[in-house]
Amino acid sequence: MITVISGAVFYSKLSRFWKPILSKSFLKYSNVYLAAVLSGILLTLTAAPAQANDALKMRLSASKVVTNNQGEKVYIPVNTAKIGTLIQYKATYSNTLNTAIQNTTVTLPIPANTEFTGEAYPPSAQASLDNYNYRDLPLMRMVDGKLVEVPYSEYKSLRWDIKYIPPRKSVSVAFNTIVH
Repeated sequence: MITVISGAVFYSKLSRFWKPILSKSFLKYSNVYLAAVLSGILLTLTAAPAQANDALKMRLSASKVVTNNQGEKVYIPVNTAKIGTLIQYKATYSNTLNTAIQNTTVTLPIPANTEFTGEAYPPSAQASLDNYNYRDLPLMRMVDGKLVEVPYSEYKSLRWDIKYIPPRKSVSVAFNTIVH
């Protein structure tokens, strides 16, 4: 069950519940439904132990990235997208406290049926191939004795270390994907 509240997606079951929805028969349609993609996004939030669990409120959005006539990127909120569409996933974290929040880590998985483009904001993001080990972008590995970049298609999740969120202020993280 997915409930959408002011752009944020919350779900009552674990993400494994949603995996069967993304079957081959579902994906044969020309549109990929972003509600299903968004439902696969997990949020891992690790705040300093002394801070309340509800100190941060998160709002998640998906926007189609297009270039206008002036050559500027424009972000259009979407609920569905065709294969090949460039989508930006943006998570905004609002500090609800009257004191600053420090040393917070946020993690966003790259949704199924999308591929990370290499664009992350802020660019200090780290990436993982296994949702466990994180390294700075771009990820590298040894192949035949040579250090080569890991293809973005193998990236599973991104995380950011947020050093400081002022009282009653917000910060955002985002990354771009291509819908498959």
